[in-house]
Amino acid sequence: MSTPLIPATILTGFLGSGKTTLLKRVLGEAHGSRIAVIENEFGEENIDNDILVQERGEQIVQMSNGCICCTIRDDLRATLTDLAARRRRGELMFDRVIIETTGVADPGPVAQTFFMDDEVASQYLLDSVITLVDAVHAPQQLDDRLEAQRQVGFADRIFISKADLADPDALAALRQRLSRMNPRASQRVVHFGEVPLADVLDLRGFNLNAKLDIDPDFLKAEEHEHDHDHDHDHEHGHDCGHDHAPGEACKHPHHHHHDDDVKSFVFRSERAFDPAKLEDFLGAIVQVYGPRMLRYKGVLNMHGFERKVVFQGVHQLMGSDLAGAWGPQETRQSKLVFIGIDLPRDIIEQGLVKSLVA
Repeated sequence: MSTPLIPATILTGFLGSGKTTLLKRVLGEAHGSRIAVIENEFGEENIDNDILVQERGEQIVQMSNGCICCTIRDDLRATLTDLAARRRRGELMFDRVIIETTGVADPGPVAQTFFMDDEVASQYLLDSVITLVDAVHAPQQLDDRLEAQRQVGFADRIFISKADLADPDALAALRQRLSRMNPRASQRVVHFGEVPLADVLDLRGFNLNAKLDIDPDFLKAEEHEHDHDHDHDHEHGHDCGHDHAPGEACKHPHHHHHDDDVKSFVFRSERAFDPAKLEDFLGAIVQVYGPRMLRYKGVLNMHGFERKVVFQGVHQLMGSDLAGAWGPQETRQSKLVFIGIDLPRDIIEQGLVKSLVA
């Protein structure tokens, strides 16, 4: 019988967003779970000042609650491999791993480590990417730093900190902006890291069969944009009263849209996909645009399949699997979300339309 994989969570967010506060909260809770924390040693504040049993000179430090902590002195792959080996030998006891990235890190390469390296992939299961966003400073950080945008684009869940210090209108605008960038990440406002453990661990964000969550308000906004019906005409949900080209989003004058590099869009169709055509198209798109494709995921209605097909990808890495059957009252509709850096929406949508059964 194979050994269960060790679940891993990536905790990211820009400098000062509250990652360390959240981590201390998680580690200090009486949850009975032994957590190995991997910290980039460039972090703005180490977690070891009040909950660690100090063992100077050792890269891996035992915590007072049975958890362990280590800083990355080699690369992440070497650290993960070393931890798993010591766990197998009975030298260290832990149930899961949380990786706290530096505030200026792009979480993409960290996530890819769990798929690209066979040794890591055989021992760990990437559970989710959690991104902390500072409500006060995030608008400027998102304007100035692509790393901050990528952290949002990669997220399975977004925690908004310092919301009590932000202007309510500014906070509402920030939340709308985050939804446009990443409609599949749920958003929660957190105070001083007070987050139930269930909101942090075992989210199954990288699990193919996990529910495809897309922000419902984002989909309402999408109805102003082009939807894909049977004859491919562009239709608007209702007349918005503004003149614009067919298929162009209605931009109301009172909605200030930031031109973020990281953007998202959703593709929906009730016509089935041709499996061979779709595989060829996605393979070609990933070859060309993979480095700019942060996260993409979908529930697909495939011709010849009675069950749903789910797929998701990170950069050039993509996987698919059969899920449950379509319910008797359920509309057989494909729904895909793409989150990336300056992705060519028109090219991707045209290719997906051409991949549908004629």
